Amino acid sequence: MEKTMNKVIITVVGRDTVGIIAKVCTYLAESRVNVLDISQTIVSGYFNMMMITDLQEATKSFSDISAQLEELGQQIGVSIKCQKEEIFEMMHRI
Repeated sequence: MEKTMNKVIITVVGRDTVGIIAKVCTYLAESRVNVLDISQTIVSGYFNMMMITDLQEATKSFSDISAQLEELGQQIGVSIKCQKEEIFEMMHRI
């Protein structure tokens, strides 16, 4: 039986500092969120990361994960936003 994925797009933006990826990924691992793909760049000292994740096995709800990641972002000085994949795709259609 094939599992369906519960894909969520996570974006992280802010001034680059040591440990951003580690802190975000540690939170996701502790919440059993699977990272499917990740892309990150640093331009003129600004950090930008986009992750595609699967919440199928997550131990928390989407709303809890979203709120807790936003709070984590405030603690480390970046903006962290979560969007369900279907909403992300609708918003970015040409």
